[in-house]
Amino acid sequence: MPQITDLDHFVLTATDLPATIAFYTQALGMRLESFVTPSGQTRQALLFGNRKINLHAAAGPFAPHAARPTPGALDLCLLTNSSLATWQTHLAERDVKIVEGPVPRTGAKGPITSIYIRDPDGNLIEISTYADQVQGEQVRLSR
Repeated sequence: MPQITDLDHFVLTATDLPATIAFYTQALGMRLESFVTPSGQTRQALLFGNRKINLHAAAGPFAPHAARPTPGALDLCLLTNSSLATWQTHLAERDVKIVEGPVPRTGAKGPITSIYIRDPDGNLIEISTYADQVQGEQVRLSR
């Protein structure tokens, strides 16, 4: 049987593209990229690590698209190699409310610790770390 090996990108449907871009670039440190499709359409994407999030405006998503492209329907877990205490400080400085956490969860490779925030459309964004992935920082779980 063929196997899926990794994730390249996914699509985020957004009500307000400028607000979404500001959130993901300023609060989460992603990089905005514009690109031209083979059909000549200009698109925007948010890059992080070796992955990207392609952006679709809710008012006019690019075809083909999901059967019901809906802003606010995403529940996404992002991994970090920074401590969650560092993220808590960073998010507080940007007035991004943590809706839950730090809390223990189970990731694809085992136990993780997570904090949860919401983007401008209300998508639930989980920022998580595997204990052995935090680089050069003391892990401190505080509320």
